[in-house]
Amino acid sequence: MTNHLGNLRYAEGSRKKKKRIGRGQGSGRGGTSTRGHNGAQSRSGYNSRPGFEGGQMPLQRRVPKFGFTNYNRKDYIGINVSRLEELVGKGVIADGVITPEILYKIGIVSRRRSLVKILGNGELKSKLEISAHAFSATAKEKIEAAGGTVNTVSA
Repeated sequence: MTNHLGNLRYAEGSRKKKKRIGRGQGSGRGGTSTRGHNGAQSRSGYNSRPGFEGGQMPLQRRVPKFGFTNYNRKDYIGINVSRLEELVGKGVIADGVITPEILYKIGIVSRRRSLVKILGNGELKSKLEISAHAFSATAKEKIEAAGGTVNTVSA
């Protein structure tokens, strides 16, 4: 059978009949229109806040709280000396000077005001002048052993 405009059909199962609510009693979904009887949720414009469980004690209040959150905590972004050596090898850092601002511009650090700590994992062969907010003892040793300098920047 060839296709002509007169005998075109939708593909089997491609169309789904939507149940239209609020279109009279004969539709089977008239009356309350699947909203139940009375109460805020049956009315138009109803909107509950996130986490509201209809008056039941919400989950975030039922679950026990524990631990301590220090609001004065300083989160450092750790960067290993191996990563710095890798950047020098690729030619991203040519002059041998590394600061948090340069790390931000390169894209190693995501936020401009992030605190940077240099960590000692890996090997460092390049002579670098590194400025950061903190250094691990092994990182300091490796940088100075390679002939570089370490400058601690205040936060």
